[in-house]
Amino acid sequence: MIYINAFIFCGIICLIGQIILDNTKLTPGHVTTLFVIIGAFLDTFNIYDKFVLWAGGGALVPITSFGHLLIHGAMDTVNNFGTMGLFMGMFDLTSSGIVAAIVFSFIFSLIFKPKD
Repeated sequence: MIYINAFIFCGIICLIGQIILDNTKLTPGHVTTLFVIIGAFLDTFNIYDKFVLWAGGGALVPITSFGHLLIHGAMDTVNNFGTMGLFMGMFDLTSSGIVAAIVFSFIFSLIFKPKD
């Protein structure tokens, strides 16, 4: 059942993104930013955690999860370090994904050459 829930959740995220792209003048970058903000907003009120419990990995794969992880890390660290924890914890949970994206994009830029 968790696989069906994950498929449904990711499908709804993709459907919403495609509807926004088709019916507005927003670019994919705008939609990505919008989804990160929505994920952060939902985690602020502990709603996104309920999606994670319901959809499992299906809620951790879409870009909304990045906003969720930013706020989740900041909220956890602010309890230990106060206001400075807000800035320190924001990238605690997401640092491995950010580093992987930088390293892989560097490697791929060495392997592949852009076409003119």
